[in-house]
Amino acid sequence: MVDNNTVMKAGRCIECGTREIDGYSCYELFGFPLVWEHNDPKLYELHFWLVSCYMIQHPSNYTEEGYKHLVNLFIDAYDNNWDTPYILKKNSEIVKSVGKITNSIPNEERKRELRLWSMTIEDIYLGGEQNAIMNINKWKERIRNELKV
Repeated sequence: MVDNNTVMKAGRCIECGTREIDGYSCYELFGFPLVWEHNDPKLYELHFWLVSCYMIQHPSNYTEEGYKHLVNLFIDAYDNNWDTPYILKKNSEIVKSVGKITNSIPNEERKRELRLWSMTIEDIYLGGEQNAIMNINKWKERIRNELKV
């Protein structure tokens, strides 16, 4: 099964390893917390982290340079405890200098490699809306620990 950003085979995302749950693909599971954050301003404050965690686990969505930018921005923001407005400002500056960051290769032709992560969007979905803030904070910490730098 191919959707907008992921490929599921044998019930698993071939990039991050997320299991299909309740009939939803990895990308469809990602949509749930995006909706939940509209119900809770505190959750919405974590939007950068939610999106970054998901996208870091799906590098096929980016050019090689764009992916490096995302990872470096994530690490700098995490390690320096940047607030969201500053993160967005830095992102905008870097994107202007990098140029195209998203992968222009058609979705079904992209090269994908499985990397198993200790936490994925599956965990956010299964934790539910009431635990989303806690789980997204845990997710960003886990991703930071799993990124080599």
